[in-house]
Amino acid sequence: MPHITIEYSANVEKDVDVRGLVHAIHEVALASGVFEVAAVRTRAERRDVYEIADGDPDNAFIHVELNVAPGREVAVRQGVAKSVLDALAKLTEARAARSGLALSVEVHEIDNATAQRRNNLHARLAAKRDAAKAPT
Repeated sequence: MPHITIEYSANVEKDVDVRGLVHAIHEVALASGVFEVAAVRTRAERRDVYEIADGDPDNAFIHVELNVAPGREVAVRQGVAKSVLDALAKLTEARAARSGLALSVEVHEIDNATAQRRNNLHARLAAKRDAAKAPT
């Protein structure tokens, strides 16, 4: 983990490269050193129907949610949230300079009692590493 979801108002696309935003937030999660590479998944969800604050159609939002495996200290989760918010603010500073923009980040622990997972990413990345180390 984490599974990262970036939810954003459609009008953000005028000023923000959403694909670049997904990549940047993904890289922040990896750079934190808290998560295994194979465990990080990042995606964006555009919202076409929304109303923000006073209803000004230029107001926008970006909300990032990280769902993480349980057991990490609160300080670690807070540090990740701050790193993500700092990156998000930097990536959107031009947009924020000209119009209303609400940024938020939340980190939630997944309840392993009810979560089910299956993937082959850890094994595939290990095989790639092994192949890269093998003499040619």
